Amino acid sequence: MNDIIEIIISASTWVLPVLLAVTLHEAAHGFAAKLFGDDTAQRAGRLSLNPIRHIDPVGTVLIPGLLLLTGAPFLFGYAKPVPVAFHRLHPQRLGVIGVAIAGPATNVLLAIVSILLLVGLPSFSAAVNDWLATTLQQSIWLNCILAVFNMLPIPPLDGGRVLTAISPMPIARVLARMEKTGMILLIALIFLLPYVTGILGVNLPIFHWLVIEPASALVDFLAGIFA
Repeated sequence: MNDIIEIIISASTWVLPVLLAVTLHEAAHGFAAKLFGDDTAQRAGRLSLNPIRHIDPVGTVLIPGLLLLTGAPFLFGYAKPVPVAFHRLHPQRLGVIGVAIAGPATNVLLAIVSILLLVGLPSFSAAVNDWLATTLQQSIWLNCILAVFNMLPIPPLDGGRVLTAISPMPIARVLARMEKTGMILLIALIFLLPYVTGILGVNLPIFHWLVIEPASALVDFLAGIFA
């Protein structure tokens, strides 16, 4: 019984950070799109802070749950993408960049808020303070990981859309065509390839190189400023 309670308490320190991180990330895309002239997200009811409107059964529930159950050293997840009619953005290239950056920027802001709350944590009971401190630490890490991951320059990630927007038209067309296959290629690169090479006895921690190490540097940078 005690083991079950410990598992529930441990999982609870991730629930709020995950819900806030993915919900506000997607809502930020919608608000930015509205700012640049596209109300598609608003008409779809996605300019909302209600997590239920943004939850993806796989990305928000299944993947984080499996990572928790398997004791993964990091947590990762995503919400349903907010619908954006990019052709309606004005000015279009700046609009695409603004909409793309809004999500990761929101995650960085959440990490900063978490650091400030952690620094100014009120004095509650030891158990409550431990839970709050752990939850805020998870929030800092999770938001930095999401910010870095989403800014990888691969469509359909936010960084890929920024790259598409700033590229010359011939390159932009090629990158735009990667929207449908880019995520499959990304998963193959950072998860499947290391798994296969691991079976062959070759350590290839691509996710660690591309995401965890930069996220760790971002955590240290923000803590150095705001802690």
